[in-house]
Amino acid sequence: MNFAPAYHRYHKDCRKFIRTISLVFVSIFFLQLSLGQSPYRTRWDKEMLYTGTGIVTFGTGAYLRNKITLFTPEELEHLDQFFVNPTDRQATQMLSGHSDRASDYFMNSAQALPLLFLAGKDTRHHFGQIALMYGETMLITTGLTSITKYAVHRPRPFVYNEDASLSSIQTINAQSSFVSGHTSMTAAATFFAAKVYSDFYPDSEWRPIVWTAAAIVPAVTGYLRIRAGKHYPTDVIGGYALGAAVGILVPHLHRTRDNKKRDFSLTAIPNGFYLTMDFW
Repeated sequence: MNFAPAYHRYHKDCRKFIRTISLVFVSIFFLQLSLGQSPYRTRWDKEMLYTGTGIVTFGTGAYLRNKITLFTPEELEHLDQFFVNPTDRQATQMLSGHSDRASDYFMNSAQALPLLFLAGKDTRHHFGQIALMYGETMLITTGLTSITKYAVHRPRPFVYNEDASLSSIQTINAQSSFVSGHTSMTAAATFFAAKVYSDFYPDSEWRPIVWTAAAIVPAVTGYLRIRAGKHYPTDVIGGYALGAAVGILVPHLHRTRDNKKRDFSLTAIPNGFYLTMDFW
């Protein structure tokens, strides 16, 4: 039995965690270099809270991962794609290596998007602050994604595919379908970038385009994960929602009081309350 894929996957997650933690602490160190007016406010107590939340969720996900056992021969024998709901069942017939590799490119490229803020004068002066928030965003997204994956431990679509190798099925990774990590990480990166851009440049005519691109890139990534046989449509939807929520929420929680008022409004109406949210 070949455990190499699971071993390499585990160490890949650890390396990602270490890189993110390093980004957070390097950003904290350089925060004093920020110049001029920023729509965000960073405080040591809150940054430690957000970073701690990410570390705790990542650790919880790692703990749950260690509790998962591989499929037994009896379980493999009783696997049947007809137990998969009709909406997701078509994904069990897909197995594309090209789509798998393409989804990696989309995710890795999206995670580098915040580097573009170095090109803007205002954002460049506050890049330490932006990098800190981005590190917290990715740390929390990674942790919540891991918890969900290993708490649900849903078999991936390729487990039901006759063309899939036994070595790929007999791994812990084969039981971590919900939610899609590629989609959640990509959505967190793109929506974070769109949110930060909108906060720094509230009057920019490019804001609708930026938000549209932020929505499309993780959607394409999720589609490729389905084509690769790695995820069901519901996995992608869940990952998209998780990543987008964290990507928007972390910068929003850092906004100054005046700026926050422009994002949300709550109005009383006869039957309850009316909540409006202004992205653009």
